[in-house]
Amino acid sequence: MSQSLVRFGPYQLDLADRRLSRGGQTVDLNARYLDALILLVAAEGKLVAKDRFMDEVWRGIPVTDEALTQAIRTLRRALGDSAASPQFIETVPKHGYRFIAPVEWSARAVEESDGQAAQAATRNTEAPHSAFARMTLAGCGGAITAGALVGLLYGFIGAAQPSDGSGSAVSILLVLIVVSTLSAGVAGAGISAGLAASRFIPSPNAWWTVIGGSLGGMAVGAFANLLGNDLFRLLFGRAPGAFAGALEGLVLGAAIGLATLYTGRAVFHRLALAGLLGLCAGILITLVDGRMMAGSLQELVSAFPTSRYRLDAIGQMFGEDGLGPVGRAVTAGFEGAIFSAGMVWALGRAAAGSSARSGAQDESGQNAGPL
Repeated sequence: MSQSLVRFGPYQLDLADRRLSRGGQTVDLNARYLDALILLVAAEGKLVAKDRFMDEVWRGIPVTDEALTQAIRTLRRALGDSAASPQFIETVPKHGYRFIAPVEWSARAVEESDGQAAQAATRNTEAPHSAFARMTLAGCGGAITAGALVGLLYGFIGAAQPSDGSGSAVSILLVLIVVSTLSAGVAGAGISAGLAASRFIPSPNAWWTVIGGSLGGMAVGAFANLLGNDLFRLLFGRAPGAFAGALEGLVLGAAIGLATLYTGRAVFHRLALAGLLGLCAGILITLVDGRMMAGSLQELVSAFPTSRYRLDAIGQMFGEDGLGPVGRAVTAGFEGAIFSAGMVWALGRAAAGSSARSGAQDESGQNAGPL
């Protein structure tokens, strides 16, 4: 018999082998959820606060309260437990959770349990600065992908216009792709950095995630708008009309923050929700007289009438002369949907990769010995 075997109800938890079983059959749990169960059992009926879960199970990994809620929900499902009438895991509202079932330990398990739980959590640790950089780079990469797609579309629209000899269609296409990609990348870096930063706040919650994304977007949007206006004044003696800035970053960041809170496993559902929230954010931006990519381009065209680029083709689809209110709303909604879905997709892949690495480290940690 293992020296670190724990029994509760019909279940056995082997701390040395990191295995939960019932009647000899293994109960499947991923490494992090098993760490959470070990932490609860090791507390022997005492309250385990949310902060302790964050520190010892998700140490260094930026997560929200929803991740803990999902972990407890999964543990209850695995144990056949119920939140309404718990036999194993009791919720202490606004504070944490308590393991309430009688627990029987083997000879040395009591002495080793805390160390085993801490070692299990440590194996799943990622340095805070690495987690921040990973999340920021992932969001930036998703935004760049979305920006390239939007730039490609608008570039084709511009390249399809009759040429007056002032520039080739290929030049217009490349310029629009580069401008859109860079703009989206900067915005994505700001929003994802805000999201990552919000996860390091003690006792993070959903509101902090939304606030972090919106503040990150607002900060980088305000800086880019200020820099762009100064650049145009310096080079051309005047600045164009209103274009994307703090307001747009604030709204989009909040939408993406909301989208990242959804923890469903189906990728399609996550992307659909992200796209819907981005669509609504884009339309909301136009309703408060903000500008997305197409609206900003239209402002530049209006400020510099000799510009070859035109968005008339989009306006004509809606019976407008140039890019009118309807055209602006449609393009802004489209851009918001692509941008939000691209970022959420990239952030989701980064999180899945981190979890997979944690699981692999946990498995290798059990089998590794001195070289």
